[in-house]
Amino acid sequence: MQTKDYKDGLKLSRLGMGNMRLPVQGDAPNSPIDYERAKAIIAEAVRSGVNYFDTAYVYHSGESESFVGKALAEYPRESYHVATKFNLRANPDYKAQFAQQLERLNMDYVDFYLLHGIGDDSFEGYTTNGCIEYFDGMKKEGKIRYLGFSFHGSPDTLRKLLPLYPWDFVQIQLNYYDWVYGTAKEQYEILTEAGIPVVVMEPVHGGMLARLNEKIGAKLKAADPDRSLASWAMRWVMGLDNVQVVLSGMSDMEQIKDNVATFAEAKPLTGEERKFVEQIAVDYHTDVSVPCTACRYCTDDCPMSLEIPKLLASYNEYKIGGPWRLMPLNELPEDKRPAACVACGSCTGHCPQNLDVPSYMKEMAEAMSK
Repeated sequence: MQTKDYKDGLKLSRLGMGNMRLPVQGDAPNSPIDYERAKAIIAEAVRSGVNYFDTAYVYHSGESESFVGKALAEYPRESYHVATKFNLRANPDYKAQFAQQLERLNMDYVDFYLLHGIGDDSFEGYTTNGCIEYFDGMKKEGKIRYLGFSFHGSPDTLRKLLPLYPWDFVQIQLNYYDWVYGTAKEQYEILTEAGIPVVVMEPVHGGMLARLNEKIGAKLKAADPDRSLASWAMRWVMGLDNVQVVLSGMSDMEQIKDNVATFAEAKPLTGEERKFVEQIAVDYHTDVSVPCTACRYCTDDCPMSLEIPKLLASYNEYKIGGPWRLMPLNELPEDKRPAACVACGSCTGHCPQNLDVPSYMKEMAEAMSK
């Protein structure tokens, strides 16, 4: 397992174990963690040299922290490093939440502590409620070793956050798809210029880059039949100098063994390979996205007055990022959601691209109903 020097003589494994997608008992929402299977994954991670374990107050409905504490209790405390997070929305009482987290983990201190998922809408809440000052106090008392935050906002908000505290690290979503189509490149450059180490979440974009469709995945397989699709994404991230740890939410033995094999050697992508996978991102985006130009020819005669271009933009986010990307549509009035489409076909008749809009609306409605 590759390691990388951090601070104070710490050597952190380049691969970190995320504990948000642990195996569970059954398929029902919020099913309890399958402790035996999950514990075997942790044991394999430790055996393979992984020493960074990431969890959060809300993962697995609060069960993840307790599981991580129990699973790691078998090993010397100084042999691993735990990261967990304060979630403002779950419980704004940061003192109570932190105390509960130490109890769940059954630990006297947390190695890496984060403000969880700061975005443009939560920036003010996290920065004005006193939690930063409190956690800085916990750091001075030795109950937190390093303080940072995970981020899901705009580059402008990231710039506003950095001067507020001498952050030890920042966790961002970083992968070759978001480098091309999101703001990952700009966020990475902001943090690198500020001298703040980066912890990477979603290196395979929530699994998307590990399960590309057959047409696009075949291009990677043709380039190197012996490597998994996920390994291309991991090696792409590995090549960024300011990346400290790459997190992977591994939920089975196959995933952890594949990732461990990738991080067993310092073999980031070459310059040509980086260009190749960034073109893969372009090809995939083109292949799965609806080419709506937002001309709005479709909207005037829609009997339900649906905002079709905006709904199709959500469809593209759903196809790339998964069904959870449709959650914001639940905030719309019911008669403005995809399920309100009556499939009259007027939109397709007016569309210069001849897009089958009703089929996309039906697909979204079905995904949202699940």
